[in-house]
Amino acid sequence: MVEKENKKFAVIKTGGKQYKVSEGDVFDIEKVEIEDGKDINFEEVLLVADGDKVEVGQPNVKDAKVKAKVVSQEKADKIIVFKYKKRKNYRKKTGHRQKVTKVQIEKISV
Repeated sequence: MVEKENKKFAVIKTGGKQYKVSEGDVFDIEKVEIEDGKDINFEEVLLVADGDKVEVGQPNVKDAKVKAKVVSQEKADKIIVFKYKKRKNYRKKTGHRQKVTKVQIEKISV
């Protein structure tokens, strides 16, 4: 029998997207205008789980916050956009690099 790992995690919403985060995670979110090294609090917490105890918000969990630290401001990998119409001699190639903020989760509190 495999034991379940009692890991605390939360689902937060920022930049129009939802992320499953745990303490210590480092990930990219849509760009937020905050300097490197500063703290950021995510108020929109949709779900908090601590082992077998799970709290689901409707839509947000009351008094739940996720504290994170801004690691850096970066650009994501380049995406190539290629438009093409057959037999019309129409080709257009462009690229895009989204600006992102790299954050590290410090604390999940309810």
